[in-house]
Amino acid sequence: MSESERKLMDTTGRFTQVIKGGRKLSDIGWTDGRILLSNRRIVLAGTDGKRTIQLSKVDTVEGRYDVNQAVAQVTDYVSVRTGRDVFLISTGESEDFERTLHKTIVDGNIVLIKHPAIEGGVVQDVGWNKARVKLDAEAVNLAVEDGSFVQIEIDDVGTVDRDERAVRSAERPVLEAEHTESGTSVETYISGNEKHCSVLESVLQRGAERNASSIDLGKEEKEVLMALYSGVSSFEVPEFLDMDPDDVEEIYEQLVELDVLQEVRIRREVALKPRGRNIASESMNSQ
Repeated sequence: MSESERKLMDTTGRFTQVIKGGRKLSDIGWTDGRILLSNRRIVLAGTDGKRTIQLSKVDTVEGRYDVNQAVAQVTDYVSVRTGRDVFLISTGESEDFERTLHKTIVDGNIVLIKHPAIEGGVVQDVGWNKARVKLDAEAVNLAVEDGSFVQIEIDDVGTVDRDERAVRSAERPVLEAEHTESGTSVETYISGNEKHCSVLESVLQRGAERNASSIDLGKEEKEVLMALYSGVSSFEVPEFLDMDPDDVEEIYEQLVELDVLQEVRIRREVALKPRGRNIASESMNSQ
């Protein structure tokens, strides 16, 4: 290991290769061995030899990649794609391994961001700016070239979409992340190369998956959420919807229990959580 190479993790676990040269392998099984992660490479060392994956050649870092029953028996692993090869790596603490790998790949790199691209449902007239990325356990932090700072808290992410857009006269991958800023729903657009977008999408998607809006709500509950999403004060919702205040209070209590609203203070001031923003947005789009 050279002087410029730093060891970040050195542990034992399991690993396997599921795609080689673009072809799915048929005889796939886990190999026990040593897993080393440095700022330059991943080393997988087992009884049948050693494989080295250069981080500069990693294309994507993702989660599940079920291919057969042997793989499915291990639930905690990270899939790493490099060129036409895919490896699965399980350390027993795969979330820590994945987070460290994400940080190693993107920390300090420059991406383009548009913030806020959308605020309160309204498209904003802002351009693309360079920003330096730094990840931590709770957020994607973006230091913008104009001196401003954008923080996207992972647990506050409502949705993450990926698209191809014209960015500074070139077609580039773009992530569209919905979150909040000072209580207002905003969307931040992030663009970079395929690797950086893949890593950031994986990081942000963890929050979006936890906040998925798979809850069956009635008409009145959805109307309350849409009113809050549109900027109506929680105190003004009864008058705005022409509903009995006690009925609205009861709906607030139900939605707080469902982790859709958070209680700001007693006397029932509430604010939308990411799951609530998702439901409100979906309900408004279906009108």
